[in-house]
Amino acid sequence: MIKKVCVVLGMVISMTGATTTQARAEGCIASWYGPGFDGRFMANGKRFNQNNPNHLAHKTFPFGTRLLITNLNNGKTLKSTVTDRGPFVKGRCVDVSRAGAVKLGFISRGHTRVRVQVVK
Repeated sequence: MIKKVCVVLGMVISMTGATTTQARAEGCIASWYGPGFDGRFMANGKRFNQNNPNHLAHKTFPFGTRLLITNLNNGKTLKSTVTDRGPFVKGRCVDVSRAGAVKLGFISRGHTRVRVQVVK
């Protein structure tokens, strides 16, 4: 009985956190990071590669979560995986790699408005 209660409670907490995080991520600002971090270890223990569009930093989504990032200024999209933590600039919700910023079309601007959705 205790095991069932713990499992259900864990699921409720998990779902509540995902919903809250997802709601915060909608309509936020994305930025990119690259040259200064290239080759360094990410929070997941693997090395960062600025030329890999599949590297993405988010503050709370679990590592391995697939996200669809949509640039709200031009409609371009990127499917990427959470591999790192950040961004650590107020008002920003995700950092994509340099290659991700190229695909999303905001490399020269440095940041853009995006919509973030979890891909199942």
